[in-house]
Formats: sequence, structure tokens, C-alpha cells
Amino acid sequence: MRTYSPKVNELTRDWLVIDAEGLVLGRVATVAASLLRGKHRTFFAPHVDTGDFVIIINADKVVVTANKAKQNFHHHHSGYPGGLSSTSWQTLLDTDPVALVFDAIKGMVPKNRLGRAQMGKLFVYAGAEHPHAAQQPTKYDTSAIRRG
Repeated sequence: MRTYSPKVNELTRDWLVIDAEGLVLGRVATVAASLLRGKHRTFFAPHVDTGDFVIIINADKVVVTANKAKQNFHHHHSGYPGGLSSTSWQTLLDTDPVALVFDAIKGMVPKNRLGRAQMGKLFVYAGAEHPHAAQQPTKYDTSAIRRG
């Protein structure tokens, strides 16, 4: 039996909305990364971008458990000597929650051109509104990843 390899022109991509209100950051990131990569599909192939478009709303209401908000830092380097800047997750949650959620998901996709293409299908918004109503996105069921 021959192994089936999915072709890009045969794919149909869905638009999914994840409401991150009250969800733990890591759980949202793992689900979103899996949907972006296409690991939920039966014809998943690691070398083909088979994933869906993912819209995450209410990123400002995401939950960081334990003391991670104060203990963990987001690092950015300018490329110049001494150019390392660090920001705590708490500051990032208060000022730019979109960057925190985006970077958490970015760390879970491949670090190559395939991963960059997959990250191009991710849209993160701090509020409950998003401008993708024309794509008719469906709401993703987050009951499995809710805090219990």
C-alpha cells in the first residue's frame, strides 16, 4: 500500500475561534499550535502545512498559574552587544497580552519556513471582537482544556 501525502491544493482550511477567557496560557498554546500544524487531521504530514486558521480572542483574560507571572520573563535581544531586554510576564499581561500568547504558541511550532507559514495563520486579539466575520469562523470547543 502506498503512503498518502497530502497536496497543498487539495486542502480545505477551516477558520476556528478560541475564546481564551479563563483558560490557562499553556493549554491554549498547545491546542492552538496543534490546530495550526494540522495534527488533528487524519492526513497530517510533518512536512506539509495542513493546519487551519486560528483566531484567539480575549487574550487579555488568559490565566497564568502559580507564580509564573512574576518568575518568568520574556527575553528579546536586539542583536547588538548588551542588547538583551527582559520583561516579566505580569508586565506583558498588563501591557501587551497579545505578544505573550503569540510567543507561547510560536515556541511550539517548528523553527523553520514551515513554522513561519503556520504562524501566518494565527490571529490573536486582546478583546472579544475580531475582523474575520467574513470567513465565517466556527467556535472551537474548549471544554476539554477548561480549568476544573
